Amino acid sequence: MTALADKPAVVTKAPVRPRRRSPATWVRGGGLGALLFLLPMLVVFTAFSWYPIVQSVVMSFQQTNMVTAPVFVGLDNFRSVLTDPLLWTAVRNTLWFAVLALLFGYPVPLVAAVLMSEVRRFRGLFSAMAYLPVVIPPVVAVLLWKFFYDAGPNGVFNTVLRAVGLGPLPWLQDPSSAMVSLVVEATWAAAGGTIIIYLAALTSVSPDLYEAAEIDGASVWGKIRHVTLPQLRGVLLITFILQVIGTAQVFLEPFLFTSGGPAHATTTILLLIYDYAFAGTLGGDYGSATALSVLLALVLAVFSAVYLRLTRSWSTS
Repeated sequence: MTALADKPAVVTKAPVRPRRRSPATWVRGGGLGALLFLLPMLVVFTAFSWYPIVQSVVMSFQQTNMVTAPVFVGLDNFRSVLTDPLLWTAVRNTLWFAVLALLFGYPVPLVAAVLMSEVRRFRGLFSAMAYLPVVIPPVVAVLLWKFFYDAGPNGVFNTVLRAVGLGPLPWLQDPSSAMVSLVVEATWAAAGGTIIIYLAALTSVSPDLYEAAEIDGASVWGKIRHVTLPQLRGVLLITFILQVIGTAQVFLEPFLFTSGGPAHATTTILLLIYDYAFAGTLGGDYGSATALSVLLALVLAVFSAVYLRLTRSWSTS
């Protein structure tokens, strides 16, 4: 009893609540000046980003040809889109494109960046050559590759195959090879930007880590596995979700290469949106086009939220 009486009492301090800033305190602290500097950006962002998004959502519940007065139709546009058999073909093709793009386009820039980081001479030249496809206008790049994919025996790629006793192959005319051909060009066109991102991230990796790995007897693959990849984990997670979002919005390649053919083998979701809005005569189905756009945006938003939630601990650990 005495021991308990002699024990010093523990004094608990009440949590200090932050003082609420009044409008006058906010103005004196420079808040009004910051708002004035921020105002032009907010106006531009609202006019060119949020306002079109709100208008698209409103239009998805309307029947309109952008000329006559719109008519409110409720969920009819969404029902029309979801019951269109071509939608599920487009979804399947988009998923197939995304899988192929991840198989080809995700590891290739990483491997190229790691190899280029080990080069002691001409690293700048290799970086410029890797980034060159990004500099070429996308439409020009697609048309150039379309010329390469000529199915005739004198096509560029078929000429190379003939030299080794193969071909000719119908690159874009065969439903089984058309999507793969599109993915190869898309990987070539987009890899340069990702390579530059990985090269910039590799400069932040401490050389001491590699020296310690060499002292421990790690091989080249061991250094990549235990040093490079863990240090690039945050960048890898971000580039992965950006690539998934980008592949879900693929439009240029199927539009210019095949127009969705052959036999709708390369019809993607964005190409279907374009067909709803512009493929017919003047006065297309803009309501269905915006409805499908809203559905795609919701799916990508949910996927991004779930992905970021699941990988939050991985990117910070």
